[in-house]
Amino acid sequence: MGKYIVFILFYILGSIPFSLIITRIKGVNLREVGSGNIGATNVARTGNKLLAALALLLDSFKGLIAVYIAQQFFYSDGFYIFASAILAVLGHMFPVWLKFNGGKGVATTLGVLIVLNIHVALMFMFVWLAVFFTFRYSSLASLASITVVVVSSFFLQKDLFSTLLIVAILIFFKHYKNIANLLQGKEHKFL
Repeated sequence: MGKYIVFILFYILGSIPFSLIITRIKGVNLREVGSGNIGATNVARTGNKLLAALALLLDSFKGLIAVYIAQQFFYSDGFYIFASAILAVLGHMFPVWLKFNGGKGVATTLGVLIVLNIHVALMFMFVWLAVFFTFRYSSLASLASITVVVVSSFFLQKDLFSTLLIVAILIFFKHYKNIANLLQGKEHKFL
């Protein structure tokens, strides 16, 4: 029973809408900015880069801390550790406080990866930055980076592969409008 309570806590931790909170403190309603999404990318659209960096840090941190706590509770039991990662990302994407309408999970995934495999996390960051600065699409950078780390994890860390595959499916699902816009040439670039 205690394990299931901890699972709920991982979801709740992931569901804390840091971006929404910090922009609200600054007097900005993030739901009325850009895409209306509650992620760090949309915080950047407010024009406040420092706030966007803080949002990225906080959203990553909740993924990091969820997996770290799981490692302390469950030691080497991979099922519970990987489940904590998925639940933190799910919490960010579908927070109960916001009628299950949350962010896209990319920053939280980064936090999860930092604890699970720092090499995969660095690859994730590198691909995201390379694609973003080449094409100026945050969505394309996110989709490319999660795709690369899913494929890479198959060769680098098999037990991480299934977790990342689930997370990738969720990230692609949350980006379905962006994917349609990219295919139609309607996606907004960061200038």
